[in-house]
Amino acid sequence: MRRRRFFQLSAAVAGGLVVAACDESGSQDTAGAPPSRVPHDDRAWLMPEEGDPHVRTWMAFGVGERVWGAELLPVVRDNLAAIARAIARFEPVSMLVRTEEMDLARGLMGGANVELVPAALDDLWMRDTGPVFVKGATGMAGVDFNFNGWGGKQRHGQDAKVAEIVTGRAGVETLHTGLVLEGGGIEVDGQGTGIITESCVLNDNRNPGWSKADVEAELRYLLGLEKIIWLPGIKGEDITDGHTDFYARFARPGVVVAGLDTDLDSYDHDVTQRHLEILRGATDVHGNALQVEVIEGPAQVRPQYRDQKDFAAGYINFYVCNGGVIAPQFGDQDGDSAARDTLERLFPGREVVQIDIDGIAAGGGGIHCTTQQQPAG
Repeated sequence: MRRRRFFQLSAAVAGGLVVAACDESGSQDTAGAPPSRVPHDDRAWLMPEEGDPHVRTWMAFGVGERVWGAELLPVVRDNLAAIARAIARFEPVSMLVRTEEMDLARGLMGGANVELVPAALDDLWMRDTGPVFVKGATGMAGVDFNFNGWGGKQRHGQDAKVAEIVTGRAGVETLHTGLVLEGGGIEVDGQGTGIITESCVLNDNRNPGWSKADVEAELRYLLGLEKIIWLPGIKGEDITDGHTDFYARFARPGVVVAGLDTDLDSYDHDVTQRHLEILRGATDVHGNALQVEVIEGPAQVRPQYRDQKDFAAGYINFYVCNGGVIAPQFGDQDGDSAARDTLERLFPGREVVQIDIDGIAAGGGGIHCTTQQQPAG
């Protein structure tokens, strides 16, 4: 099964060709302009591993007909609410919501432990638009990685402000950078090891003129990464240009769970094979070889989605919260069961909760893409 985030319906798509997106004022996005390096002080920061304790999870109820279309709109709203309710069993959820949709969102949450925060939004992908929370000697902060609509592919004037809204609401410092990077493009073990796809962060639609060494130096300061494992990823096939969180995730330091696409007709087939080769030969920041676990995608999905080539049918985009792992199920009894068994083995002591996210998957995303963790201080 293909795993991709399709070029979503917006002003950024015209006649099948991706064009430069415009912000809300109508000015053209300058994705091709070299970003400026932001001077740093001598403080050091560290991005915790996702399995560390959380204060809360952040989400965005940003589903709109312009992006999603009338048919998917109610399905995706239900999916978002189901994810929020599942996480709220384990920890508080704060969800950004358009003012005019407050009553709708409140009704769908069904009394769950979900705080609704008014905010203007373009879309729902909090993993990419929200801040990446980090810890330092002076406390918690959130990195604003300059969301630019995945390289100018979608309108993002409101979503570009989400990181500052969240850090302000959380009461933490905002860290600024010249680097353009989405949260879905970086995976960390919390001890100084990171996994990144070249197709995303070294793409000229985000970071023209930046070398691997430039990126590594910036992320050493911002996220505490002393060792980065670079995966090739793949450009231009999906809206993210190949985010890490659909390919490889840390279950804990030293243990990586990776996706394998067995569909010979999928562009991801060769990519996932190559990623496995790299991960199996890689070491972490301590010089230890990684334990690599594989979860294959489902052999089939529910009938109404089987002909959708952009359907994101993969299990790797799960989310780890306090005491739980929220994961997808696609109606493939064997595949769903095998993924659940692997996750239960890799996350002992956590309850694995599988939910139907077919609407979100039809939009090319997954559970992890809709969330952003705020670590405990």
